[in-house]
Formats: sequence, structure tokens, C-alpha cells
Amino acid sequence: MISRRRFSALMAGGAAMAAMPARAQTQGSLERIKASGVLRIGAVADGAPYYQKSIMDGSWRGFYMDICQKLADDLGLQLQVLETTWGNSVLDLQTDKLDVFFGLNPTPARQEVIDFSGPCFRNAFTLVTSRDSTATTWEEFNTPDMRIAVDAGSSHDAAVTRHCPNAQIIRLKSQSDATAAVQARRADAQCLVLVLALTLAAKNPSFGKVIIPTPTDSTTSNAGFRREPETSWRDFVTAWIETQREEGFVRKAVIDNMALVNVREEDFPEGFDI
Repeated sequence: MISRRRFSALMAGGAAMAAMPARAQTQGSLERIKASGVLRIGAVADGAPYYQKSIMDGSWRGFYMDICQKLADDLGLQLQVLETTWGNSVLDLQTDKLDVFFGLNPTPARQEVIDFSGPCFRNAFTLVTSRDSTATTWEEFNTPDMRIAVDAGSSHDAAVTRHCPNAQIIRLKSQSDATAAVQARRADAQCLVLVLALTLAAKNPSFGKVIIPTPTDSTTSNAGFRREPETSWRDFVTAWIETQREEGFVRKAVIDNMALVNVREEDFPEGFDI
């Protein structure tokens, strides 16, 4: 974890460089972005609660929009939003269309081509089950008669494979297919990360309840960067994220924007943490 002192040192370092004569500077990635006056981010139009673009006026909302706006404000930069997709965001970073993209899990394949910050928040794996289910631990779900639906090849699939090898794991093409399997009673539970599970439960109140099985297992949501030898921009954002986590801004942004998908703070299950 990067301390507040480390974050202050990075800020001070940036200010010191800004005060140096231009010819004396070896312009690093942080200074290059500061000198541009603009912070270029990517956003996904239908990515609520992470990102959401208004069809009425084109404005953006979402908890990563709040986080990016604060990052731009703290740097004194204008926020510039490029609409992208989850699938295209890595390419947009590689081709220098974006300075940063928030909301990527650092999978091994992605780590081969771009760089990442530390975790912006942790997204716990949950099981959405029928309301009469009494299981609360991975061990209790790990029985031969338990049928758990997942989208094949996903992090949900990996989590259930890791924790419930004795259960019947029903691997389907998409998250929607897995949801349909539970609704049709062809499965007893669906594995989803917390943000998606709460969104599903809000859309379908009769679907079931959201459980964070213990011991808690989480994936992370990070910021991605174009890979370059000089790392001052990545280091700065990583330290900045740590500070926002420590001060509660990230948690507040996440909870506040869950309202976009009709989730209230009291809807978060016991054991919730980011």
C-alpha cells in the first residue's frame, strides 16, 4: 500500500518538475499529461453503474466518472471523455487515444500488453440463490447436489471451480444464460461479482438473495495505462487511488452511483467491503 507520505512526495515531485525550465526537464508521462491541460479517459455508454451516457443530452454518470472527474480536478485538468467499449479499451490505450481507463481486471493476457494501477476497489464474488437457501460458506455450496451456473471462462467460472469442485458447475455462454438457468430452476445459484449481483437482484426482486460466501474471495477493478518505459503517470495514479480509498471517496462514489441501477446502501449484503 502506498502511504499518504508517498502520495505527497509524488505530488511535490510533479510540482518541482513543473517549476523547472522546460529545457531542463526530461518530460515524463505525468508531466506530458499535465502540460496538455486535458485528461483523456475512456467510458462505456451502457456500463452502469461504472459508466452511463445519457441518451437525452449525452452527459456521463457513474462511479468511475466521479472518480475520473476528481482525478482531473486534483490535477487541474479538463476531463475529456472518449466513448469506448470494454473490449476496445485496451487497444485505445495502446494507440494513445486514452491516458487512462478505469474498470479493467488485470488478467494475465492484459498484463502482457498494458500496465495497471493497484486495485481501485475489490469486487467480491457472490452467489445469487433462492430465498430459502441457508448456505453461507463456499464449503456449504460445495456439495454434489448443488448446481451453480456461470458464464463459461469468466472470473465467475474460475471462482466456482476454485471453491466448489464437488458441485455441479453449469457452464453457459453468457451471464444472461446463467441467470435464465436459475430462473428456470435448472440451477440453484449463479456466481456473479457483487456489483453485478446487486444489479440483477434490483432488476428482478423475486430472483433470490445475494450472499457473499465466506471466506470472502474478490477480484479487483483497476486502472489501465499504455505501456511506456517511464512510469511517473502510472505511479502517480496508483498513489492517488490509494489516497482516495483511504479517505473513503472511492467507497462513497461506488455506493452513490449504485442508485443508477436502483441499488441502495442498505441492499449491500453483510460482509460488504471494497
